[in-house]
Amino acid sequence: MLRKTKTTLGFAMAMVALTLGSCGSEPEKKTSAPGVDNTAPATPAVNGETVYKNTCVACHQADGKGVAKTFPPLVHSDFLANKEAVITQVINGKSGELVVNGETYNNTMPPQNLKDEEIAAVLTYVYTHFNDGGPVTVEEVKAVREKGKTN
Repeated sequence: MLRKTKTTLGFAMAMVALTLGSCGSEPEKKTSAPGVDNTAPATPAVNGETVYKNTCVACHQADGKGVAKTFPPLVHSDFLANKEAVITQVINGKSGELVVNGETYNNTMPPQNLKDEEIAAVLTYVYTHFNDGGPVTVEEVKAVREKGKTN
């Protein structure tokens, strides 16, 4: 019995020493590359394809070819040449006639309730996936949105 008590007592003392040894010491700091803030929450990048599938696919279709005489195509669309007009249309919507690749469409596109990051991502997806264009930046979207507020 005495031996069991000594073993238990020895274990308890070791645990106390271990606990006291860590008291007052600073918590371990995470290290990272210079300029990286480990305290900032991670912000997932907006996925343009996901925004397209959730917002645009019903009208413009998964293949971007639209619906004949109803919804214009995004694939090789000459309308996309005017990036500012495209951004404006996504923000404000459009009704009435629109000529795309020589075809006249007369329908309504409602304003899209998307954040600037989502608009930039989805249009980058459209320009790079269905066309030979480049990215649309958040700054370009913000500039068009601001311009619309002053008009």
